[in-house]
Amino acid sequence: MSAKDDIIAILEKEARAILEISEKVDENINKAIDVIYNCKGKIVVTGIGKTGIIARKISATFASTGTPSIYLHPAEGIHGDLGMVDHNDVILMISNSGETQELIDMIPYFKKHENKIICLTSNFESTLAKVSDVTLNIGVSKDYEPLGLVPMASTTTALAMGNALSTVILRKKNFKEEDYAILHPGGIIGKKLLLKVNDVMHSGEENPVIDENHNLREAILIMTSKGLGCVSIVDNLGKLIGIITDGDLRRILQKYGNPLELEVKQLMTKKPKFVTPKTLGINALELMEKHAITMIPVVNDKNEPIAMLHMHDLIKAGIVENIKNCSH
Repeated sequence: MSAKDDIIAILEKEARAILEISEKVDENINKAIDVIYNCKGKIVVTGIGKTGIIARKISATFASTGTPSIYLHPAEGIHGDLGMVDHNDVILMISNSGETQELIDMIPYFKKHENKIICLTSNFESTLAKVSDVTLNIGVSKDYEPLGLVPMASTTTALAMGNALSTVILRKKNFKEEDYAILHPGGIIGKKLLLKVNDVMHSGEENPVIDENHNLREAILIMTSKGLGCVSIVDNLGKLIGIITDGDLRRILQKYGNPLELEVKQLMTKKPKFVTPKTLGINALELMEKHAITMIPVVNDKNEPIAMLHMHDLIKAGIVENIKNCSH
């Protein structure tokens, strides 16, 4: 058997392991969901060794989807960290054998504080299974594990069960994309749903604006001094009526022999696209991409250009990873 065939066979075996535990799901799953959903504190996930790594991941998934959760290392727990556990917390223990001594040693504390205990195990006759309020079956045959010893398929099934529990809970809590963004403000998803134009726009002295009756020479001076490669054109009431960009300048110079003394109202792009300070950054970006522009005026409710937004500011803010170059 080639290495490729061997890899495929292993992946198929782990997939079958997950399918097998799905067939073992019984009414206990509803009890577990109710216990987690009604938890007034946090979900304390615990396990040791390779199972401990899985426990950390399950805890992180709960926490990132709206259910407060921590990972408790059993060895650290019995040496002082049990103080992190409140009586309102739910304990989620993971042990394939159900006889992990470090977990067993914490049971008296959990019982004293009347914590609800959910156990993921393959041994329903084990010590942990018997002391738990709810026991969920993640058991696989030793045939699924290399040498019948190395925990691989069993950790896969534990993780799969943890993911399933987290997913059902987030749905019951009506956890939405916006909620996820709030908990992930540093990531691209968070920025797409939270970042607004007013977070990155150039306003005040940085905002390039000129009256329609001024000439192109003056417009170029403003464009150069502000460094944004464009200028908003306003009428005598201060309303946005046009824009001139670096791209427009190139077209103007091709069309006119000596345009510097011409009024900008003769040369501007009329009725330009615009956004407001409250526009989501991702929506502004989509508008700019759609119309192949890199700068866009930001207007208030009186249609006065109060700022300028540059596509590069959105990119620098981390709203996208990669984007094609655009020009006005």
